[in-house]
Amino acid sequence: MGICYVGCRTTAERGGKGKGISVYRTGTGTGWELLQVQEQINPSFLCLDNTGRFLYAVHGDFSEISSYAVRSDGRLALLNTVSTGGTNPVHLSIDRTERWVFVSNLQTGNVSVLPRRGDGTLEAPKYTYFIPGNGGPGYISHPHQVQQDPSGNYLIVSAQGRLQGLGQVVVYRIDHQSGALTRLCAALARTGAEPRHCVFSPDGTYCYGVNEKSCTVTQYGFAEGQLAPCRIVQTLPEERTAEGWSSGIAIHPNGRFIYVSDRKQNIVSAFQISQAGASKLTGCFDTMGQQPRFIDIAPGAGSLLAANELSHTIWEFPIDQETGQLRQGILRAETGSPVCAVWRSW
Repeated sequence: MGICYVGCRTTAERGGKGKGISVYRTGTGTGWELLQVQEQINPSFLCLDNTGRFLYAVHGDFSEISSYAVRSDGRLALLNTVSTGGTNPVHLSIDRTERWVFVSNLQTGNVSVLPRRGDGTLEAPKYTYFIPGNGGPGYISHPHQVQQDPSGNYLIVSAQGRLQGLGQVVVYRIDHQSGALTRLCAALARTGAEPRHCVFSPDGTYCYGVNEKSCTVTQYGFAEGQLAPCRIVQTLPEERTAEGWSSGIAIHPNGRFIYVSDRKQNIVSAFQISQAGASKLTGCFDTMGQQPRFIDIAPGAGSLLAANELSHTIWEFPIDQETGQLRQGILRAETGSPVCAVWRSW
């Protein structure tokens, strides 16, 4: 039994059909039980704190982040809403001390550090760091994720170049006392690749980053805050000749399998990881819907969830624990424009 929180698109500009954060009770049968819809504008990415007592949501295309208390039955209660210090926040994470929340503001090219109070509420940003572009002042890159390595000592920012920036993955050291970030390195991507999200091997020795426009995954070695590119693999097999658009990436907790979703092909590609960390494409699986923007490994690591934004469904696919292949999917929820999901055990 558990609770799943689903973020969505709500605005007409995004073709949004959602109303806010949907709260589901899971493990009750084939379909999830809807407990609440916490109405909010474009809660496009969500994050729980380490205790599961508080939830945070950035409001995509706007400039705000909201904090919520998780009630005893799993429902949400709004605490406060503050500025992210930028425009179009698309990802967030909480440091291991739970004193700081990191937000990537895609449009304005900056990463913000917001203080978090003991009651779960947020303060205005204390620090803002811009990702440089390919020219002088005003040229920015566009951060799409603020991921942390397994140790929690480093913040890894996947950034896209677009018109005036550089596709790159930037590493910062986190000062947990002050919240300040120190830039350590930047690994440049191939021109036009556009890094989007990354995941780490459980021991933190490898980082895998999905590049949304080139439909590739870059493997990096990682040690003491330094990224070292090792190899690049395609996310689509040769026989899939249509255009792709990579989005989500997830790694199995056993460190043996990686999954990447494609929003145009409407598939999840599965990879096996060798002992040397190399990934090999082993299969592609239909997500049973359109535009799977978000995927993740479900609690217990027995299945993968895919949120199909344009067909308004969430499907769960059991994972073969020996091969990593996905089995016949189960429709868990029909919900407007889902783009993110997080879980809490209950």
